[in-house]
Amino acid sequence: MSMKKDPSVWEGFKSFLMRGNVVDLAVAVVVGAAFTNIVNSVVKGLINPVVGAIGTKNLDHYSSCLSATCKGGQGIQILWGSVLGAALQFLITAAVVYFLMVLPMAKFLARQEARKKAKEGAHEVVDVTELEVLKEIRDELVARRGSRYGER
Repeated sequence: MSMKKDPSVWEGFKSFLMRGNVVDLAVAVVVGAAFTNIVNSVVKGLINPVVGAIGTKNLDHYSSCLSATCKGGQGIQILWGSVLGAALQFLITAAVVYFLMVLPMAKFLARQEARKKAKEGAHEVVDVTELEVLKEIRDELVARRGSRYGER
């Protein structure tokens, strides 16, 4: 009776790291971090100046005061400009990811699936035709056999 040796923790960890998913995830994190800098630059360099044409260039300056006065560090301020800036960054990031990554990948996968179905459909047509031919051959053989037996 031989005992199966369990892989060591190090071997398991190594196989985990070498799986494609972990490498893909690491690449995605690095690209995502670089992409965040691009989005921040777009918001600061393009969106904020456009908003600045209406009001202030820095969205963090948009706020509302809940107390009677908000001077210095006193009072309760709602910094809705910061929330607006974060929402714009999120929308820009989501739009770029959707239109440049998700949508093209979905179209690519749909084309691949259509090609696969077309190939399968072509095989089915051939199979159906072959089946019909085999049925005809069977029917012909039965008819010949019947005519041979009927002549006796």
